[in-house]
Amino acid sequence: MTGKGYVRVLNSCRKDSSGGKLKTAEGKAFVVEGTNDAKLKVQFFWPFKGDYWIIELASDYSHVVVGDPSRKYRWILARTPKIPDALYKEIVARTSAKGFDVSKLVLMDQSRAGK
Repeated sequence: MTGKGYVRVLNSCRKDSSGGKLKTAEGKAFVVEGTNDAKLKVQFFWPFKGDYWIIELASDYSHVVVGDPSRKYRWILARTPKIPDALYKEIVARTSAKGFDVSKLVLMDQSRAGK
């Protein structure tokens, strides 16, 4: 937390896996009271906030799966550029079982992350 009641969020991505231009968006995440910090309202521009729900968190915090209540969006976030293939497949299977459309999941090459 920043001491101001929110967590700073910095998202970055490339539009294609061949190393296109890095795009970033900075926002603020506010914890939804009574959710044990599992649900956030994230704001990238005022006054709009989106739902970011933590639907899976590794015990060692090595990865987290974030989704929204409509199950239209879901992200697999990791602390390393690559997670083991077996773990990735397990995460995909678990999110599919929770009603997310895994056919729309795009696996991006993260080897150039932050460059």
